[in-house]
Amino acid sequence: MRRWWSGPLDVEGLALDAVGRVCSATRDVAAARDLAIDVSTTPELVAASFATVDHLRIAGREPEGWAPFSGFFEAYDGWVRLHGNYPHHAAAIAGALGASSKQELVDAISRLATDEIERRVTAAGGIATVVRTEREWATHPHGRATAADPWWTTSVGARRAPLRPLTGGLPLAGVRVLDLTRVIAGPTCSQVLACLGADVLRVDPPRTPELLEQYLSNGMGKRSVEVDLAVDADILRHELLASADVVLLGYRPGALAAYGLDADTVATDRPRLVVGSLSAWGEHGPWRDRRGFDSIVQAATGIADLYGDGSRPGALPVQALDHATGHVLAAEVISLLARGHGGVVRTSLLGAARELLGLPRSAAPEVSLDVPTVTVDSPYGALRTVPPPILLDGRHALGDVSAYGSAGLTWR
Repeated sequence: MRRWWSGPLDVEGLALDAVGRVCSATRDVAAARDLAIDVSTTPELVAASFATVDHLRIAGREPEGWAPFSGFFEAYDGWVRLHGNYPHHAAAIAGALGASSKQELVDAISRLATDEIERRVTAAGGIATVVRTEREWATHPHGRATAADPWWTTSVGARRAPLRPLTGGLPLAGVRVLDLTRVIAGPTCSQVLACLGADVLRVDPPRTPELLEQYLSNGMGKRSVEVDLAVDADILRHELLASADVVLLGYRPGALAAYGLDADTVATDRPRLVVGSLSAWGEHGPWRDRRGFDSIVQAATGIADLYGDGSRPGALPVQALDHATGHVLAAEVISLLARGHGGVVRTSLLGAARELLGLPRSAAPEVSLDVPTVTVDSPYGALRTVPPPILLDGRHALGDVSAYGSAGLTWR
């Protein structure tokens, strides 16, 4: 066993397996298109790519990192984890707990029970969880409801027109991907697809835009557009999807149903389309429609407890649930394209947590790995970053990063 991160869980195994699936699927789609190309990865690329934001430099500047209302906070009966990096989530926390500064937040939380904090913040539209042990999560209603669920499922749909053969170029050349995902997991998937040659159009809401540094960390090769679905959902449904090959959905289950853009509706309307559906907590159970992030899922499921030092909880050395889930989603999407089928891939961060917690645990000597970095262009300055962990004929699969929100609502 090769270990390059500290901690009790086999995060390396989770990461290597997920990226390995992308490599295998990419070989399959290349073979289906008569494209002779060698597809590989390295431990150095995998390790560095799972920590992309740590290595990112924007015109020489480091990203800002966690916001004041994000992190672990001690209540009078235990610990909670909050996620307030996005301004609207920070505002929800502030309103729910009556705090306008970090010190006020610390003071307010210290006087409350963990369950009450979780209830208040989530009711206000914010992100919070009690920090639980593995055993506590196993008896939690959502933990019980999802305990036997696989990390991902793939339902095969109708036959598609086969991808045309290629005499050169990238394996996903000519593939169109509509990307309605945010943060890390979904954009990791769509970045892989873009750097393998797909035309990826990322769609974000103008009222709650993506954090710029987050966008820059996984925006290679894509175009970006801001769309108010209350106004332009029909353009996406009836024009863009009509000629798309893939749609990626990363919002809470049911959140896009009013626009006809939920996974079930899209798959019914367009059975030849490949639909990738990503959620935090899975698509059934009492928390199916709850907001969540990698760090929050870690805290709820017992991972943060395992990585604590006895006095406070801890966290995985990288946001492995996000990155691994993004790569698994990419692998399954590519596999459906290679097989010439539409279908629906469903995966979740909670599934990644279950997978990680279920892997064998054993100590192994840690090794130090080099960090392979590249420089790509962006309107915000040169980006020194880690490439996607896929090598094509020994070369990095790369793309420049376009200006956020600068594209038109159309395919190339």
